[in-house]
Amino acid sequence: MASRFWSLLGRSVAKGHARSRGAVDAARALEDRHRDLDADGLRAAANGLRGAGSFDVPAFLALAREASDRALSLRPFDTQLYGAVRLLEGDVIEMATGEGKTLSGAVAAAAYVLQGRDVHVVSVNDFLARRDAEWMGPFYDALGVTVGWITAESTADERRAAYGCDVTYASVNEVGFDVLRDHLVDDVDTLVSPTADVAVVDEADSVLVDEALVPLVLAGSIDQDVSADDVLDAVRSLDADTDWEVDAERRNVFLTDAGAEKLEDALGGIDLYSEEHVGTTLVRVNLTLHAEVLVRRDVDYIVRDGRVQLVNASRGRVAELQRWPDGLQAAVEAKEGLARTETGQVLDTITVQALMGRYRRVCGMTGTALAAGEQLRTFYGLGVSVVEPNEPLVRVDEVDRVYATAPEKNAAVVAAVLEAHATGQPVLVGTHDVEESESLAARLEDAGVPVVALNAKNDAEEAEIIARAGLRDAVTVSTQIAGRGTDIRLGDGVTDLGGLLVIGTARYVTERLDNQLRGRAGRQGDPGRSVFFASWDDSLVTRYLEKSDRPGHPDDTGFLESEVAAKRIDHAQRVAEGAMLDTHASTWRYNQLTAQHRDILDTRRAALLDTDEAWDLLATRNPERAAELEAVDSDARVRAARRIVLHHLDRAWSDYLAHLGDVRESIHLRALGRQNPLDEYHRIAIEAFAEVQSRALEESDRTFLTSTITDDGVDLESAGLVRPSSTWTYVRESHRPLAF
Repeated sequence: MASRFWSLLGRSVAKGHARSRGAVDAARALEDRHRDLDADGLRAAANGLRGAGSFDVPAFLALAREASDRALSLRPFDTQLYGAVRLLEGDVIEMATGEGKTLSGAVAAAAYVLQGRDVHVVSVNDFLARRDAEWMGPFYDALGVTVGWITAESTADERRAAYGCDVTYASVNEVGFDVLRDHLVDDVDTLVSPTADVAVVDEADSVLVDEALVPLVLAGSIDQDVSADDVLDAVRSLDADTDWEVDAERRNVFLTDAGAEKLEDALGGIDLYSEEHVGTTLVRVNLTLHAEVLVRRDVDYIVRDGRVQLVNASRGRVAELQRWPDGLQAAVEAKEGLARTETGQVLDTITVQALMGRYRRVCGMTGTALAAGEQLRTFYGLGVSVVEPNEPLVRVDEVDRVYATAPEKNAAVVAAVLEAHATGQPVLVGTHDVEESESLAARLEDAGVPVVALNAKNDAEEAEIIARAGLRDAVTVSTQIAGRGTDIRLGDGVTDLGGLLVIGTARYVTERLDNQLRGRAGRQGDPGRSVFFASWDDSLVTRYLEKSDRPGHPDDTGFLESEVAAKRIDHAQRVAEGAMLDTHASTWRYNQLTAQHRDILDTRRAALLDTDEAWDLLATRNPERAAELEAVDSDARVRAARRIVLHHLDRAWSDYLAHLGDVRESIHLRALGRQNPLDEYHRIAIEAFAEVQSRALEESDRTFLTSTITDDGVDLESAGLVRPSSTWTYVRESHRPLAF
């Protein structure tokens, strides 16, 4: 296995690993020097490392080991210190579940601080951010390092205080939303987030790969007619056999000619494709049809507390701040008979990938980094370091059990759970969505097995459920929610029963997700077993494997004994991973230019916010008006000019984003005219961005000439230039693929 790692990561990385191991070995020889130090002595030793011309890594590791032992009663293993060193080298480290990634990340974060860096430890959710900051707090304090944390409930003052600490723990969403909100302020004193320096990313594959292209959105309220009741009734009258068609991947649905005619009659004899309706009624029709046919309750979303709540597929949790764009959210709410949420104009947006690109140094940790190595290298320039476990992994990962049909597979899953449960061995069953988890739990209950179901509907109880999942006789049926950031500890006597049995009801679209589920068993040398069940009816097979490639002759239970069957499932997964990588690469190419434009705008905006440039600009362009304002207080003039220019620059940027959003929906059609869609998109984006500053300046001139400016500032409201009455943030995960 080691040779495979080096062939993937390169010889230079192998040499770097040798140096890192040498640093850990050297630290072991230095431990005695710190044992007699009191608390003040430890802090003094840490302070002595600050600002040193050459950071003494072995000395720091020895100090960190002593500080952790005293403050947390956790004495880091050599493997944990080695992981910290690789983080200091800027790698993403792969450490198995239960091996202590959290402490490795804290050791690395403290080292960065002592080197004069500001550190954000970026997590996947607020719970982990707060938990880890509080858990690691005494360790940081022992080294004289300050730490803070941010959640969605944090106020602006609390956020400033947390960012003012040496180390700040926060979810990727909250960091991104702070960046977006700062992009709208017109007073430097109201800024919240500091310059991005070092990011230590927890669950790095989830943040940097799975959610890399998910846009974080800041929206403002606008008046818009979102009524869709008449369209909903018309769409529900359509016949699935004749009036619409779905593509092979079930990503898009299309009206047939017959369906369009039926809708036109139902809506009063209109022409859906006329100029009058193509941008309004037809859009609502397409969104409503998409919501009715392709968006599935208890799979893509749940209904809870009278609201549609999206389910994050890679985590299995409710995505509290997530919603669909472009009216699809309202269409799903109409489908469920719920009140429709406020629709707004996108004021600003940034992808997670672009957000992480703002940092001068990015490193991270996860249990499944190697499988994401190609994406991490391609899109972030990051290497992967595999940290061997402190205790050998003894978990047994069985060959997939493949069945001809889904019902036969499901029966076999129930039988496997019953067999293990009869011995008292705890079982964790990983399913793909809420609907499947509830259905399987019901079948097991009917078979006399007491089951605890864990999915997006009861995610608040996750920690309590996971804490019991390793006890004798426990049977837990879960979605992918089961366990990122949590460990399943074995109860008394469970080791003798073989540890935790993990069962997957179908392979995921990527090996990483399979391994995340397998990783629930076998922590820190514990015994355990994992097995995946599969069938030719699974979506992975039907989407990525031709019928001619599905070998084998099933027995009476539908089981396919041929080893080739399991290998074909592996092949389908590799095809799926290739398709995902292609999509990521394509979307990345389209997003790169916008990210560059954002960087340019950020630099421009920062200069306007922190200098007198806005006044100098407007005064030079409008000297007569500037002369009229000489009697106005100079600071008031500068602030007024700043507000004017920033207001119009922000509005022009919002219009730019909206324009490119419209372009993306149809840019693929350029290929029909033998044009390269990517080249055309870049040409359009460059032209659109060139207009951002020119339009902002023209509008700023107009406002500067006509608005009332006094010692109290500028009255933009009377000129109709007001920021949205309310703003909100959300993660926009489109159910539809980008039309590239």
